[in-house]
Amino acid sequence: MKDAIEIVEYRQPTTYTWRDLAAVLFRHPRLLLISFFGVLLGAIASGALAPSYKGEMKFLVRRERIDPVVTSRPDATPPVVQEEISQSELNSEVELLNSNDLLRQVVIATGLDKKETRSRFSLSKPSEELAVEKAIRRLAKSLKAQPLPKTNVISVSYAAGNPELADRVLNEVARLYLQKHLQAHRPSGEFAFFDQETAHLRDDLGKAEARLADFTRKKGVVSAPLERDLTLQRASDLEASLTQTMAAMANTEQRIRTLEEQLTALPTRVVTQVRHADNPQLMQQLKSTLLTLELKRTELLAKYDAHYRPVVEVEKQIRETHAAIEAEAKSPIRDETTDRDTTYEWVQSELVKARTELSGLQAQASAGRTALARFQQTSRNLQQASLMQQDLLRTAKTQEENYLLYQRKQEEARINDALDRRGILNVALAEAPAVPVLPARSAWFYGILSVLLAGTASVGAVFTADFLDCTFRTPDEVTTYLESPVLAFLPENRE
Repeated sequence: MKDAIEIVEYRQPTTYTWRDLAAVLFRHPRLLLISFFGVLLGAIASGALAPSYKGEMKFLVRRERIDPVVTSRPDATPPVVQEEISQSELNSEVELLNSNDLLRQVVIATGLDKKETRSRFSLSKPSEELAVEKAIRRLAKSLKAQPLPKTNVISVSYAAGNPELADRVLNEVARLYLQKHLQAHRPSGEFAFFDQETAHLRDDLGKAEARLADFTRKKGVVSAPLERDLTLQRASDLEASLTQTMAAMANTEQRIRTLEEQLTALPTRVVTQVRHADNPQLMQQLKSTLLTLELKRTELLAKYDAHYRPVVEVEKQIRETHAAIEAEAKSPIRDETTDRDTTYEWVQSELVKARTELSGLQAQASAGRTALARFQQTSRNLQQASLMQQDLLRTAKTQEENYLLYQRKQEEARINDALDRRGILNVALAEAPAVPVLPARSAWFYGILSVLLAGTASVGAVFTADFLDCTFRTPDEVTTYLESPVLAFLPENRE
């Protein structure tokens, strides 16, 4: 009972020995031989009947030329030139080689789409677009483009069953890639654009200059800002002169008033000589009259009393005559000589000159105010003309700058087009493709590969068949899976 329990608890080991593996192979010798030789013959036949020819070419990425920046700014900053080609630039060129539109053009140009006549799993003929897409996918798998390490070289290879086809595809790829590189780095139609814009700007510049010349001819000004400044300067000088004239007028008016007051206070003539003398005829006549009266009084007193009326009257006349003589003696005759006053005449002459000067200053002030008003009006007109002329000048200058800018850009575009026609690019075909003579792999390579593939396939088929076989082949398997001891077993009859 103890032995039976030990037999039931037996488990198959988890590892296999070389003997177990060999036993699997020896259990299916026929399958092993058939699969080995079948795969071997198929691989050798496929390598011999469908050889692969691999064509190669190489592109050199370089700094042969630097295209100017296409911009409307006149002071465009030139691009920074790097001496070494960066890895990103190489990868960008590789992406251009692998771009879908380039592969499409290669497929159509070389006729690779015509080979897709019938699908492998479809009995109907594929459409033209479907055939092109299949050919593009197959070309993308067969076309290998990669930068070589530590170089500026891009290696491109293509494998095909026909050597002429491989050469034709690579040549078409090279031609289309150079065109695509040119299109990607320089926009097409640049020269035509700048040529058209230059002609348009030349016409605009001519119109702007014609408007400026017509304005100058109509307004009669050559440089309105300069003439305006000169007019303002003259108006400023005239205004200063007018201010001085007004001050002189005020001074002259005050002087005239002062002279008039002085002229009123001064006499017109002045006494130059005074002579005093008695009147001899009057004194003689008075003395003669006095003598006559005294004689008469004497005669009357001789005859009459002193109180006699005629005597009193004579006494009275004598007294009056004495009074007249005394008065005449006290007030002798005054003889004065007068002449024209020089001060009066000077004041009068100064007054006349001041009035004359005032009249001149008034006339000068009136003329100055008229001229100042005219200069101010002229300056206002010139200011408006200056604004218009400045606007025309700015327009003409802007048109001229744009014209010169586009003319320079046109010349740059012409030079770039000439470089494009000469094929001076930053990518050059360093190694042109050639028709491959030998297949990509030798017969020894296919033989060794066929043996390895046949051995691997046959061993895999044997192990698969053994794994799928549900029969018990050893007592250990019975004990393991049925969990019961094996008392006896009979070997297979191979007679």
